[in-house]
Amino acid sequence: MKTEKGLERTYKIIGTEVINEDIFRDRIEATPAQIEKIFETDLPEFWLANPDIYELLKQSEDIEEARKSLYDYLNACEGKVFEIDNDLHILEKANIRESVRVFKSIIAPINEKRTGSSAISYLFMLAHGLPPENITDLSRGFLAEFSHLFRAVIGLTAMYSESGKPEKRSIPRFISHDGREAALLRSSFLDNMAARAEEKMAHYKTGLDAEVIRRREENKNRILDYYGGNASDWQDYKWHLKHIYVGGDALSKLIDLTDDEKRAIHTTEKCRIPFGITPYYISLMDKESGGKYDHAVRAQVIPPTSYVESFAESKQERGMLFDFMGEHDTSPIDLITRRYPEVLIIKPYNSCSQICVYCQRNWEIEKVMDSKAVYPPEMIDKAIDWIKDHPYIRDVLITGGDPFVLTDFSLERIFEKIARIDHVNRIRIGTRMPVVIPFRITDKLCDLMARYVKPGRREVCVVTHYEHPYEVTPESAEAVTKLRRRGISVYNQQVFTFENSRRFETVALRRSLRLIGVDPYYTFITKGKEETDYYRVPLARILQERKEEARLFPGLDRTDEPVFNVPRLGKNHLRSWQDHRLIMILPDGRRVYEFHPWEKFVTPVPPYNYTDVSIYDYLQRLKGIGEDITEYRTIWYYY
Repeated sequence: MKTEKGLERTYKIIGTEVINEDIFRDRIEATPAQIEKIFETDLPEFWLANPDIYELLKQSEDIEEARKSLYDYLNACEGKVFEIDNDLHILEKANIRESVRVFKSIIAPINEKRTGSSAISYLFMLAHGLPPENITDLSRGFLAEFSHLFRAVIGLTAMYSESGKPEKRSIPRFISHDGREAALLRSSFLDNMAARAEEKMAHYKTGLDAEVIRRREENKNRILDYYGGNASDWQDYKWHLKHIYVGGDALSKLIDLTDDEKRAIHTTEKCRIPFGITPYYISLMDKESGGKYDHAVRAQVIPPTSYVESFAESKQERGMLFDFMGEHDTSPIDLITRRYPEVLIIKPYNSCSQICVYCQRNWEIEKVMDSKAVYPPEMIDKAIDWIKDHPYIRDVLITGGDPFVLTDFSLERIFEKIARIDHVNRIRIGTRMPVVIPFRITDKLCDLMARYVKPGRREVCVVTHYEHPYEVTPESAEAVTKLRRRGISVYNQQVFTFENSRRFETVALRRSLRLIGVDPYYTFITKGKEETDYYRVPLARILQERKEEARLFPGLDRTDEPVFNVPRLGKNHLRSWQDHRLIMILPDGRRVYEFHPWEKFVTPVPPYNYTDVSIYDYLQRLKGIGEDITEYRTIWYYY
C-alpha cells in the first residue's frame, strides 16, 4: 500500500490557527475565505495521508460505487492484520481493527439516515475537485478526523514508530533482558515515566500549598473587612449563607474581574439568571484576574458570556424543553426521580448555596437559596412513604439542590423517616458544602448522621463535588475528617470540563482528594446543552485521560469511573466500548456517537445519538492557553 510517503507533512493538517475566534457559538459555517484556504493549503496535504483512498474515490463514478470500493479497501486493510507474514507493529494492528470498524460505521447508509449527514459524500466531492462554493460547511476539523483515520486503517499512526513497523529503537530496553537486569532496567524506565508525570502535575497548585494558604488568608481578611465580619463569623456557616454574593459591585472590590466577567455577572442580574457565590468560595479565587491557578474556580460560578446570552434567550421557554435528562419522565411522584432498579433520588430542597454554571438542573432552579425551593414536610413525607411501598429500593440519595442548606432539625426528620424503612440499607447525601462552605459540616451535623450508621445493616455516606485541586483546602479536609471519624464515607463526582482537562490536571485532583480522605467515584463528561458549550470536552479526551494519565498512578488513586449521563437513558460507562459507537463525522468536525442504554442485553430500550465537541476545536483552545497540543496527538484514536 502506498502510504508512507509524506507522513510527517500530513501532521500539518492538525493546524496552527483557530478557524473561528468564537468556536463556542459559531462552529458550523466557515467563511468563504477560510474554505478557500482549506482548499488551497490543506487538501494537497490531506490526500497524502492515504493516496490509495484518494485514488479509489476519484476513480468512482458515483457515491455508491465509492462506498463499495471503500468497503472493499477496508476489508483488505483488516485482512492484512491477520496474515501470517505481515510486518506491522502488533499494537498498530490492534488499532487498525478498531479504526476499520469505525470507518465502516461512518460510511454506512443506515448511519447517514440516522444522522442526516454523509461523510462519504464530502470525501467524494473533495476527491472529484468540486469548487469550494459547493462545500460551504467544510472545516479543518473534518479533514483532521479523516487524515488520522486514513493513516489508522493502514497502521501509520506513528504512535509506536514512524514506519508502522516494529523498530528496535522504539522498544524499551528491558524487553530484551531478563532477571535482575531486566528488573533494574524496567525500574529505571518507570522512574522516567513517573518523573515526566510528576513534572506535569507540578503545574497545578492545590489549596494545601503553603503559599496558597497564605494568599487565601489575605483574601479572607479582605472579605471579612468588606462585610464587617470577624474571625468567629468566618467559622459560622450561617454567616456565609447570609452573605452570598448575587451581584452588584462587591465582587469587583474583592477580586479583579475581567470585562467579560463583569458583563456576565451584570447579565445574570438583569435577566434573573440563577447565580450566587459564597464568601468562602470567593476566598479561593486569586486577587489578580488571568486564571493562572484559579481558572477552574472562577469558571465554576462566573459564567461565560455565551452562557448568559443563551440562557437569557431561552429563559421563558425552559421547563420540559431544558429538562435535559428527562426527569419529568422518571418522576413517579413529586420530589422523586427513579431511573435504576434499586436506587432513587429524593429532592427535599431545590436550590443551593452556590450555583454551578453547568448544573444539570439549572432549568428548574430559580435563584440561589430560594425560600420557595423548600418543600413542605407533608410533601416530603408523601415521597418517603412512596419509598416505603417499593421494597426493592436499597439506596436513597438525598439531593436537590443541596440538602445541607436545610436546618439540622429538617435533616434529622428526613433521616429518621428514611431510616425506619427496613429495605433501605444506604442513605447518601449529595452536597457541595465541603467545597463551598466546609464550616457547614459541624460536629452536631456529623453526630446527627452518625446515629443512622449501622455496620452490617445501613451505610451513610456523602457524595460531594470537587472540580480541581485548587478547591482542596485545609478547611475542606477538616470537614471530611469529621465525617470519616464517625464512619461516614465521602465520595467525589467530578465533572470533566475544559477547565480541568489538561494533561494530568484531573490526576492532580484525584491525588489531593485521596490525601484528605475522599474517594473518587465518578468523572462525568459534560452534556451537550447549548448554553454550556464553553465547558464541553470531546469524549475522546476523557478516554485518553483515563488510559494515558490516570493509569500511571496507583489503583486507589483512580477509583472513579468515566461516565456519560445519557439524556433520558442514564449513565453510560465510557470504557465499555460495546455501549457506544462512533457513527458519523460531521463536516464541521464533530463526531456523532450512538449511545446504548444501561439496560442493553436486558430489555430493548432505544439508543441515543449524541453530537460531540470537535476534537480539532478543542485542541485549538488548548493551544490558545499555551498547551503543547502534540502531547495530545493520540486523542484521535480514541473512539
